[in-house]
Amino acid sequence: MARHRAQLKKPTWIMVLLSLVCIFLICAYVYPPHNTAACYVFSSNGCNGFSKWLPPSPAREFTDEEIASHVVIRDILSTPPCQTKNPKLAFLFLTPGALPFERLWDKFFHGHEGRFSVYVHASKDKPLHFSRYFINREIRSDKVVWGKISMVDAERRLLANALKDPDNQHFVLLSDSCIPLHDFDYVYNYLMYSNTSFVDCFEDPGPHGSGRFSEHMLPEVEKSDFRKGAQWFTLKRQHALVVLADSLYYSKFRDYCKPGMDGRNCYSDEHYLPTFFSMLDPAGIANWSVTHVDWSEGKWHPKSYTAQDITVELLKNITSIGESVHVTSEEKKEIQVRACLWNGRPRPCYLFARKFLPETLDKLIQIFSNYTTIRIG
Repeated sequence: MARHRAQLKKPTWIMVLLSLVCIFLICAYVYPPHNTAACYVFSSNGCNGFSKWLPPSPAREFTDEEIASHVVIRDILSTPPCQTKNPKLAFLFLTPGALPFERLWDKFFHGHEGRFSVYVHASKDKPLHFSRYFINREIRSDKVVWGKISMVDAERRLLANALKDPDNQHFVLLSDSCIPLHDFDYVYNYLMYSNTSFVDCFEDPGPHGSGRFSEHMLPEVEKSDFRKGAQWFTLKRQHALVVLADSLYYSKFRDYCKPGMDGRNCYSDEHYLPTFFSMLDPAGIANWSVTHVDWSEGKWHPKSYTAQDITVELLKNITSIGESVHVTSEEKKEIQVRACLWNGRPRPCYLFARKFLPETLDKLIQIFSNYTTIRIG
């Protein structure tokens, strides 16, 4: 009898095991895995292999707000830009107060009157200007706090003022520590005849990237949509209009991307525009910023250039860079390298650079003509 009972155990356990497998597969069929780790449980090919025998997930139904937002954005992007007799670049300076490189910018602008506009958002102190190109160019400004939505608000305020001039066709956001790397004609042609806006954008699965995502942003923004990038953009007029027209996605970042929220430090100026354009017009952005910055020191802030750093060789090296590099924030950092393509052709990546200390001004003015006449690509 003992041997007989032992023989019955084997088929019983096989049936139980088969039942569990069936239940598991049914659950996987109804709720297909959405993360890579789960996919590899089923197939060494990951989600791509698993999805071949699963039905496609039904498309998410858009909210009323999303439908309205998409209609407005689609119409703006599909409307041909207005043609003007005198297309201009709009230079938007986001600064706490004084502009230490105003004399350098004066040299950059000189002789190109009528081809550019200047707008200054001074969040703390009204600057004392030395250049005629900056006098009376301040807009109504408000307090700006690093890492908070007030930074995005200041960017939108600059865009709104610059959009009032129909001749402004491309918009360049600059800080008080930015300098030009090329002469005006080179910058003008590079931006005005580009078929994209230069918005920095990459996917960072680490804690300082999608680790900052809040589920409060659902359903309009999903974690897979979340992107990161430097705030220093240049935008074509249609994209500038789209940014001002947006309230839905802006409100998500205003309310749920904050320092210290849900135990995370989310900075809206690093995530709002990269995520917004990646979702709504990914082909319309270059995915890198034309403003160079050096993060090689591995600190919270980029390298600051001192007077002794300034040489023609340094600036030649920056202007010759032809690849955009992003580093993820995972423990095992991934380096993403992308060739800088201007209208499909390789070109140098950078037109401007930061972060330069005020003490570098005299040296920069002294060698300005030497490094801005460099032509590469």
